Amino acid sequence: MQNNATMLPTTILIVEDETSLLTTIAYNLRREGYQVQTATDGEQALAAARQYRPDLILLDIMLPKVDGFEVCRQLRRESTVPIIVVTARSEEIDRVVGLEIGADDYLTKPFSMRELIARVKAMLRRRALLLQEVSAAAPDTERLRAGDLEIDVAAHRVTRAGAEVALKPKEFELLTFLVRNRGHIFSAEQLIERVWGYAYTGDTRTVAVHIRGLREKLEHDPSRPARIETIRGVGYRFVG
Repeated sequence: MQNNATMLPTTILIVEDETSLLTTIAYNLRREGYQVQTATDGEQALAAARQYRPDLILLDIMLPKVDGFEVCRQLRRESTVPIIVVTARSEEIDRVVGLEIGADDYLTKPFSMRELIARVKAMLRRRALLLQEVSAAAPDTERLRAGDLEIDVAAHRVTRAGAEVALKPKEFELLTFLVRNRGHIFSAEQLIERVWGYAYTGDTRTVAVHIRGLREKLEHDPSRPARIETIRGVGYRFVG
């Protein structure tokens, strides 16, 4: 759903049913130079995403008609557009569910506009860098191999023993980073900075959820991971 023409303004879709917050977010993003589209319920969100093909979506969870979880699920079936979940529900299970169904990041209300804009910029910057890496890569460097895993970077495709593995966009980015740096240990804070593209702010649950998702899809026994190791008290590394 990303705009392919680089001269087009970056479009952000805000999905929020609280009118005052929607207006505030839209105002601040427009001040930053972004083109903004809005939706106030889940049905509008899906229609707007398909019509405007935004570069990023800010998605509230508590929505009329179709909740944000279902909106995220449907969008993930058809797009890799970055999705930041914005929710007033602070329970950990809600944050985890959002990440597991394909959101790239989340913010819990209340939050500052400064933090929101920083997250948006980081996500868009990281997306642009990945696209540049893919377009600049030579054909013989576009594939990464580790045992029976093969990563086709350009096609955003992963296979395990020849069978395709369905990864969410941020899972793919995390795996690619770890495989490119196999053997090196990275803390959760470092992974947030290198893969998500913003400074560590005290919450590493996003990383843990994505690591767990990768293990469930790539490990022979996710409870005893042999590819992505946890170095207790230090971080994670890919070993093959």
